[in-house]
Amino acid sequence: MSNASLDDGRRRFLTVVTSGVGLVGCAALAVPFVSSMAPSARAKAAGAPVEVDISQLELGQMLTIEWRGKPVWIVNRTADMLQGLDDLVDELSDPTSEQPQQPVYATNEYRSIRPEILVVVGICTHLGCAPTKKFELGAASGVSKDWKGGFYCPCHGSLFDLAGRVYRNVPAPTNLEVPPYSYIGENQILVGVDPQEESKDV
Repeated sequence: MSNASLDDGRRRFLTVVTSGVGLVGCAALAVPFVSSMAPSARAKAAGAPVEVDISQLELGQMLTIEWRGKPVWIVNRTADMLQGLDDLVDELSDPTSEQPQQPVYATNEYRSIRPEILVVVGICTHLGCAPTKKFELGAASGVSKDWKGGFYCPCHGSLFDLAGRVYRNVPAPTNLEVPPYSYIGENQILVGVDPQEESKDV
């Protein structure tokens, strides 16, 4: 065998070995790189459903929890609060919840699964400000003498009723968002999971 043939054989062998080592090295570098793009445990937890115990939530009171970095309000509405909802239809921009700001099961006059329990995202639909609760009626609320209770956004004056429905002629274009949620017990709400999804897991 000539020296030229030996050199060609060695050259091919070295090329194959070098390419193999290079591929192994690339794979070794790619694994941590790809892993770094996966969501962290903290990020996964931020998007996880939140279980809420409402057994201590008294009539007419509200509690706030955090879900996906957003404040979620849970209100235990009284009979008077619910009765006042019917009187506001002509004053609201979307009284029958035609805009998709809620799941199908909350597309009703109360915008909730149970009439008395309201679950809404506490972020104004205008520019993302934080409205405040104004459950006092009339002039005592500081809103107006005809106020029937609800939420007031101090940033630009948007108003929402006790079902999170937006009033007419205010900056906010849509009702407050109702997040997906379900009941996993008489007094336990799971925010972030639809009832249909919850029933599949049972």
